[in-house]
Amino acid sequence: MSIRIATFNCENLFRRPIVFSAGNDPVHHAVLEDFRKLVEILDHPTYTADDKTKIIELLKKHSIDVSQEISTQTILVNEPRGQARLLKGEGRNIEVRAEVTGRSAWVGWAELAKGDLNWDAVKNTARVIAEVNADILLTVEVEDRLTLHRFNKQVLAGQFDAEPYPFNMLIDGNDIRGIDVGLFSRHPITSVRSHIFDKKDSREIFSRDCPEFEIDIDGEPLWLLGNHFKSKLGGGADKRKLQGERVAQLYRAALERSAHVVVAGDLNDTPGSPPLAFLEATSLKDAMTHDSYEGPPGTHGKCTSRNDKIDYLMFSPQLFAKVDTVEVERRGIFEFGAPFDTVTGPGNQASDHAAVVAELDL
Repeated sequence: MSIRIATFNCENLFRRPIVFSAGNDPVHHAVLEDFRKLVEILDHPTYTADDKTKIIELLKKHSIDVSQEISTQTILVNEPRGQARLLKGEGRNIEVRAEVTGRSAWVGWAELAKGDLNWDAVKNTARVIAEVNADILLTVEVEDRLTLHRFNKQVLAGQFDAEPYPFNMLIDGNDIRGIDVGLFSRHPITSVRSHIFDKKDSREIFSRDCPEFEIDIDGEPLWLLGNHFKSKLGGGADKRKLQGERVAQLYRAALERSAHVVVAGDLNDTPGSPPLAFLEATSLKDAMTHDSYEGPPGTHGKCTSRNDKIDYLMFSPQLFAKVDTVEVERRGIFEFGAPFDTVTGPGNQASDHAAVVAELDL
């Protein structure tokens, strides 16, 4: 039986934090750094006068007000009506309520404001998925399970007349931006193991999750471990090393349940890097090292060098021995030299990640 397995960082399907539309330029990084600072301050058990000043400065800097009505805002505070609030005031004349003395004195959180994706970008994402035509597709950076269902029914099948996926699964992870790891499958998903609560030395390991999907392939279990490691924005190397170490442990444990194990996703680092070294020290084989693969070494941006390789499809030895062909679908990327004719700029590209797909004879 022939089966196609793939991974694709979709960069959301319908709605995405507005800041991401800025790409990887300094504006993008500055907003995310301010967001990180704001979240850190809001978690202080006690707010000093300086904390309160910085909270208001950061919120005003990103065009937020207590009414949440400014269309240009990139950061907002989500809080209930009534007394358990952080802010008071009108318009930009806002301040932290005097009775809010720290994190326990109000209910709510900061989040990145979201906007609808360009419809052409949505269609190009679907075009990539339709072209790849995987039987099992790991979807990275997607909003939630119902979004997978709607995208499958309304866009893939409804607009592209592609074969719909009868099964999809997603467990919300640890990232408040709505970038989770999910799965489309044409084979039954029989169980899921989440690792959102995994810790080492009281430190949370996974930025999103490392869900383990058990998939029934004609009565035989295949385990797919899906990943989206911490980005390099602001560093993150130590976090990625924690994640690489833990995924290697989970892979070895999965091998005790089945010889058919896949580790896949956006690992946000390059071959030979410390986080990847943990996985490379196992028996896993990278699909793009298969003899059948011909093409550039990268999966992100221009895809021209090994430094552009951050997306991985890795197989246990028994599965790797069954691989017939490996392809990388890059035509959804505007920066790539030969995109789809429907990809005319960064605003309507499918993603700046390629999809990696392998066909196996099981």
